[in-house]
Amino acid sequence: MERHVPGPDRDQRILMADLARAYYVDDRSKVDLAAGFGLSRFQVAKLLRSARDHGVVSIQINDPRRPSRDDDLARLLDIERVQVVDVTGTTGQQAGERIGNAVMAALTHTLRPRTTVGISWSRTMDLAARSMPDLPPCTIVQLAGALQVVGSGTLPQVIGTLGSSPEITTLPIHAPLVVDKPSTARDLMRQPEIAEALERADHLDLAVVAVGGWRQGESSVWEKVGAADRAEAAAAGAVGEISGRLFDAAGRVVSTSLDDRLIGVRFDQLARTPQVIAVAHGPGRAEAVVASAHAGFVTHLIVDTTLAEALIELLEPDS
Repeated sequence: MERHVPGPDRDQRILMADLARAYYVDDRSKVDLAAGFGLSRFQVAKLLRSARDHGVVSIQINDPRRPSRDDDLARLLDIERVQVVDVTGTTGQQAGERIGNAVMAALTHTLRPRTTVGISWSRTMDLAARSMPDLPPCTIVQLAGALQVVGSGTLPQVIGTLGSSPEITTLPIHAPLVVDKPSTARDLMRQPEIAEALERADHLDLAVVAVGGWRQGESSVWEKVGAADRAEAAAAGAVGEISGRLFDAAGRVVSTSLDDRLIGVRFDQLARTPQVIAVAHGPGRAEAVVASAHAGFVTHLIVDTTLAEALIELLEPDS
């Protein structure tokens, strides 16, 4: 089992960002940076390397000889933008941090003051929120109930981290994502705070969601429900899920008894959202990602290199 090593904290990331900006953008030497920041040249080099390892710095090479892999995938999936995050040679934790930083960069680039953004839980969002830069004044809506995963924070904790500024309004959902009975779900969704969050999902400017594959190891929701739910969904043609909402290979909604026990955003609400950033990683989610693109509401997709390669193989098997 991979040992979890804490990543750099916010102050360290700020230092990395300052050093990286001075080195890569202002073209200052490491000797100059060492003197200016009160560090040794060795410390400067180590911090710059760590900035790349943890996603504080990303380097993109625009090769004029052919379209980028990002552009190829955007064309193949017929969505506005695809961003491939290089995780070559990283540990699982480092890969998650890189993807999380890419999600946060996309979010902060897209967010405008006074917008309403919906956030669904994923391990990536949990990692990303820990290094979140300051957001402009906005409203953050929790899109689904909490799903507790060992070693990760819950979505209310993520929402709380993102909404730490007094200029940010948060609408949390203090309830689980999946409950045992439909009547329990209905009762919870009638609670004023939860009802307000779910109603606000009708009026989002931007949403960030995670795509899971409907199989073992590819979905946190799959891991939390019972064998009967898994089998019923698979028999109905489910290949993936977003906040527990199931879809088939054509991107169509798959309705099962699980639907009535979920507390979270619906696909019709995402379809009315102007911009939807979807994030996924790992080659096992390729079919689910293609299906989510067919659903028609994803505008921006963020994937890692392993998933990008699997997507190209799936979409262009003879390339």
